[in-house]
Parts: sequence; C-alpha cells; structure tokens
Amino acid sequence: MVATVATLQDEVQALRDQLREREEEIAARDAKIAQLNDLLKQALQREFGASSEKIPPEQARLFDEPVGEAAVDPAPIRVQGHDRQQRRRPRLSPDLPRVEVIHDLSDTEKICQEHGCALEPLSEVTSEQLEFQPAKLYVLRHIQKTYTCPCCTGQVVTAAKPPSLLPKSLATSSLLAWIVASKFCDGLPLYRQSAIFARLGVTLDRTTMAHWMIRVGEQVQPLVNLLWDRLRAERIVHMDETTVQVLDEPGRTPQSKSYMWVTTTGPPTAGIVLFHYAPSRSGQVATDLLGDHSGALMVDGYEGYNGVCGNDNLTRLGCWAHARRKFVAAQRAQPKGKTGAADQALALIAKLYRVERAQAEAKDLGRYRARQAQAVPVLKQLRAFLERNQARTAPQTAFGKALTYLGNQWPHLVRYVEDGAYPIDNNRAENAIRPFVIGRKNYLFSQSIAGVRANANLYSLIETAKAHGLEPHTYLRQVFERLPYVQSVEDFEALLPDAVKNDV
Repeated sequence: MVATVATLQDEVQALRDQLREREEEIAARDAKIAQLNDLLKQALQREFGASSEKIPPEQARLFDEPVGEAAVDPAPIRVQGHDRQQRRRPRLSPDLPRVEVIHDLSDTEKICQEHGCALEPLSEVTSEQLEFQPAKLYVLRHIQKTYTCPCCTGQVVTAAKPPSLLPKSLATSSLLAWIVASKFCDGLPLYRQSAIFARLGVTLDRTTMAHWMIRVGEQVQPLVNLLWDRLRAERIVHMDETTVQVLDEPGRTPQSKSYMWVTTTGPPTAGIVLFHYAPSRSGQVATDLLGDHSGALMVDGYEGYNGVCGNDNLTRLGCWAHARRKFVAAQRAQPKGKTGAADQALALIAKLYRVERAQAEAKDLGRYRARQAQAVPVLKQLRAFLERNQARTAPQTAFGKALTYLGNQWPHLVRYVEDGAYPIDNNRAENAIRPFVIGRKNYLFSQSIAGVRANANLYSLIETAKAHGLEPHTYLRQVFERLPYVQSVEDFEALLPDAVKNDV
C-alpha cells in the first residue's frame, strides 16, 4: 500500500513537471509570437507608415495626472476636422536686386476716346515676379606680359600671375566653391554635376572633379585642425556616428562598414560641427578625437562611449530623444486604436520637453530651477513606471526593449537636470549629421580613403559655416581665394567662419 502511494506521488510529481515544462514552452512561444508581431508591425510601419515621431497634443496630455498602478484604456479621442488654409504668396527678399519693367500706354491709348484730350498720369500698379538666370560660365584668359631690356642680353621679366588654390588646374576658386557646395550642401553627386556642366557646353569629367575635391580637402586641413582645438576647449560636446562605405580600403573588402563621426559644440556656442572618418566604430575613436576634454559629452546609448566617459573630468549625458524613440516604436506595435503603457511613457517624456520649451530663452540658472521644480517630479514618475512595468514585460517585445534602454541609460538620462546648461537630448548632433546622410543616399560610397577624408573636411567647413549663418558658396569662395596667400597661424584663423562672419 505504501509503495502504491509513493508510486502515485511520483506520477503526480512527474505530471506536474511535465505541466510546468509545457507552461514554460507556451510562455516562450507566446513571447516569441509577441516579438514577431512587434517586428512585423515595425516593418509595416517603416514601409507604409508615417516617419514622423510626433504624437497629437491630445494624446500627449492623456496622462497629465500621476500614473497609477494600472493603465486604464481611455475613451477614443475624436479630433475635430479643420479647413485647409490657403497658402500665402511667398515674399521676395528686399535684398534681391530689382529690374523695373515699365508697361505704358501707347500714344494713341493716351488720348481720351470720348473727349479727345490727353490723359493725365494718375497712379501705378506694381507687382513682382521672380526671374531666374541660369549659371553662367566663362573662361578667364590670363595674359602675362613679358618685357626685355634692349641694352641687356637675355634679361626677360614676366608679370606674375596670382597664386591659385590648385596650381596648373583650370578650376578657379568660384568653380571649386560651386562644385563643393553643390555636392556637400545640395547632395549633387559629381556625375550629375558633370551632366549639368555638359548641358552648359562644358565637359568636366567626374574623375577630374573628384581629384579636385581631394586636393581641396587637403588644403583646408589646417582650418579643420584649428576647429578641433577650439571644440576640445568647449564645456559641452555632442557626438554621434553613422556608416559610410569606402571601396578601396587596404586590407578590407568593398562591402566593409566604415564610419563617419560627427562632433559638435553644445550651448551656448553651438558653432562648430566637425566630421571625422574612421574605419571602425571602436570607442577608441571617440577617445582619440576628444583627447583630455573635460566637461560634458552628450551621446546615445552606444557602449563604445564608455571608454572616453571613464574620464573623471567628463560627464556623460543621455539622450531623451533616443529613449522616446524606443517608446514610439512600442506604441506603433500596439493594436490599432488602443492606448497602452507606451503612451504613458510618451506622455511623461512629453512633460519633460514642455519644461524645456518653456525655458528655451531662460538663463542657465533659471532653467536649472525650473528643471528641479518641474522635471524632477516627472522623472520620479518615470522611474516608478519603469520599475512597475519592467518585471512583468517580456524583454524581446518592442515595449520591453524600450524599458531595457530606459533602465540601462537611466543614470545618464537624469543627469541633465543637474545643470541648466546641459541639453536634454543629442538632437544637435543628429541634425548636424543629417546633411551627410542625405548626401550618402545620392553618391552611395567613397572611392578611396583620401576621398572620404576630404569629404569629412569639407563637410566640417560647410556645416560650421552654416552654423554661423554664412552662405556656403560665398564663404568657400572667399576661403579658396585667400588660402594661397596664407603664411601664418593667424592667417588661417582669419579664415575660420566666426572670423569671416565678423568681417562681413
């Protein structure tokens, strides 16, 4: 009898073990299904959905009250329709030159048909249109006069020709500036520019123009070096990186990924934008670029920044835009029309940004006080939200990934409230790197290391000039014209965007 009871107990335990294993299999399967559903919804969103991460103001204010223990699905929000407003006629800048075209009556029309007397001027009706004149190309023919002394044998004196940026090249400073600005500002690859020049009656091979870009990029290297020195002296720096393909890299296949790193200054200057090519995404690149920089570094969650941020004098700041982006992906993975926990997180993050917008024009001290009074309580709500949801959410889902990112980056994300000068996100670097990303979509790759390094230098000069409010082509033309005459460090400093802007 005892043996029978023991046998039954063993069988029951075996059944319980099988049931537990089955439940674990079902839970793992459900988690996998949820993960695959998230991936499917994200793929559909990328393919067919809107790319904007903005959420309606009504949705951002759903959770203005403190977040409770459980999320309650609110009633659906109906957004009232609106009438499309008529677009205003664009205004023409008063700085543009004006050419007057007078429309007058003929001598016959100036006679009154009823009384036969001459009509008297009464008023004018003025309207304006924008005229366009295509680019104009012409050849500069340099004629150097040569003289000889009739009394001396063999004495010949020839007038000197002004030095040029690229000696023995047919390209002038204005042409080089135009090609550089077209490629790095407007995203026009050299082969398209070659076709445009052909329509204007000039044959310019893209290989020739590529060599010009490399040589020009090398010529501006001293200016870029000076900008790096200034950036490392700034208190707040932003950094980001993106991929770039270089076909001819020694020891690497053309399909290998290389990286373009962007580093920008933060407030209050925000006037330096620098690009740097590196064959890898190693954190050593950031360490080499920043050197012994002390202050604050705003970056995303990439672990490669851990090395440079190990410096005791460097404070690492986390990017709330990246944290928010994870919850936007989770929100889009929710069932259509449903409001869930991701919306709670987005509503709380929106509160943080409302504080920043309200203090956009404030001094650092005022912004610090506002953050302590208004943002810190919201951060406490977010921390409670994180702890409440992280334990009960599968980490493989989009919402789970958002929570994991928020938890891992929390010490860096909350640090911005410690100083009114600290930024809340890394949007400055992301906006700075966008022109390169747009250009990459057009010209796809760089042929050589020399080419991609020249690209980095020219992007640096152009984006820094734009940050100072300078028109890129005009600035580049001035730099290219004056570079051949430079003889000292002071001469190079006079060509930096801030110096040129002050001269205008």
